[in-house]
Amino acid sequence: MRSYQEIFDIAAARKGGAEALEAMIDKPLPAAELLKIPEDRWLSQFTKSIFQAGFNWKVIEAKWDGFEEAFSGFDVNRVAFFNDEEFDALLSNKAVVRNGTKLRSVIDNAIFIQEMREDGGISKVIAGWPSTDYISLLELLKKRGSRLGGFAAGYSLRFQGKDSFLLSQDVTARLIVEGVIEKPATSKTAMRAVQAAFNTWMDQSGRGLTEISRTLAMSV
Repeated sequence: MRSYQEIFDIAAARKGGAEALEAMIDKPLPAAELLKIPEDRWLSQFTKSIFQAGFNWKVIEAKWDGFEEAFSGFDVNRVAFFNDEEFDALLSNKAVVRNGTKLRSVIDNAIFIQEMREDGGISKVIAGWPSTDYISLLELLKKRGSRLGGFAAGYSLRFQGKDSFLLSQDVTARLIVEGVIEKPATSKTAMRAVQAAFNTWMDQSGRGLTEISRTLAMSV
C-alpha cells in the first residue's frame, strides 16, 4: 500500500500540481458546527439522499421545495406522527416523487431521530463519532435508520460536513490498486480493511477521512 504522500503526488500530477489539488480537496466541518445542525436538516438530508438513490439527482432537486412543504419543513415531531390519511395524501401529491417505500422511510427516520435523543441527539452522536471507527457509524445508520444503507448514509454525512469517506467508483479503484480490497467493499471484513487503510493514511498525513477520500478519488 502506498503512503498517503505518494497517492497525493499521483493525484497532484493529474490535477495540475499540489496547489491545484489542495483547492479541490474538501474539508469537513468542525464538531462544534455539526452540533448546531438541527434535527429537521438531518431528516431533510437523509430523505434527499434516499430519493436521489436510483433517481436523476436533478429531478429530486427540482422537486425539493415540494418535499419540504409536503413534510412540514421536515419537522421531526410532526413527521413522526403522520397518520394514514396524511401518508395516503403523499402518495397522490405530484409535488414529490410518489415512491411509497421511500416516502414511508421519511416517517421511520423521523422516529429514529427522536430515538437518538436518548443519546444526546442525532447531531451530538454524529459530531462525536470518531473518524477511526467511521464504519460503525455507517452500520448504526443502516441498522437503526430506514433505507440508510449503501450510499444514502455516506452522502448524507458528507453533504452535512461530517468527516467521511465515500466508496465511489474512483475511490474503490484506488483501494483495489493499493491491495486494500479485491473488489467493491460490501462485507464487514472488507469494510474493516478499508477503515484500517484510512486510519493508516490519517496517521501518516494528519488529514481526515474526507480529505483522504477526495485525494484517492482524484488519483484515478
